[in-house]
Amino acid sequence: MRQVQVPTADRIAAGLLNVLYPSKCPHCERPTDTFRHSPFCAACWAQIKPYQGPACGICAEPFNSPHAHTCGRCLTGPQPMSQVLSFGIYAGALKAAIHQLKYFSARRLARPLGALLGGLDLPAADIAVPVPLSPRGLRQRGFNQTHLIGRAACATLGVPVVPGLLVKMKDTLPQARLTSKERIKNVRGAFGLRSKLDGQRVLLIDDVVTTGATVRECARTLLKAGAAEVAVACVARASSL
Repeated sequence: MRQVQVPTADRIAAGLLNVLYPSKCPHCERPTDTFRHSPFCAACWAQIKPYQGPACGICAEPFNSPHAHTCGRCLTGPQPMSQVLSFGIYAGALKAAIHQLKYFSARRLARPLGALLGGLDLPAADIAVPVPLSPRGLRQRGFNQTHLIGRAACATLGVPVVPGLLVKMKDTLPQARLTSKERIKNVRGAFGLRSKLDGQRVLLIDDVVTTGATVRECARTLLKAGAAEVAVACVARASSL
């Protein structure tokens, strides 16, 4: 693993914390050497890179061929979202970081993950809306990771994040366990809005987009409520590459 230069103050702070609360990088299991994206070490975090390969121009699904421009799903008809922008591929250290945030309550990772998303050339929007958890899911996790990521991503963009506008009205099965067709059925009718939208441009924030079933359903709900346009920004895009 290549060496990554860590600022002295950051290294000292991480060292002191490791004395009190020993921490290992969840990706390589070496001692944490930085506070900025703890518990990940600087070398593993440096592995997180933006995806710059070929992808669908609408839903950002990665392609093997540089000559393809639109995926089969998006070719079937108009999509509810105008576009999907994704920072990277859901693999390696990026996948591990999202897992630490979602399933191990490492909330401090929301800020650096949000900074990755905020570094993209995001489309103009009037409001940003995080993909919501169901009330039960929110109670179990204790926080909505997409809200935390969205707040960090939009901090310097001047776009207000509006949590609670889009709501998940029913519990659904975990999407990861389902086929593509099952995912569509699973989230159908699962979302609603607390108030109408008056022609606003919405930036929908998600952590991971896999088949896109969830963000499509969210986008349809927002458009029915009066949104003029819905674009999607996610930290990672699942890939079949």
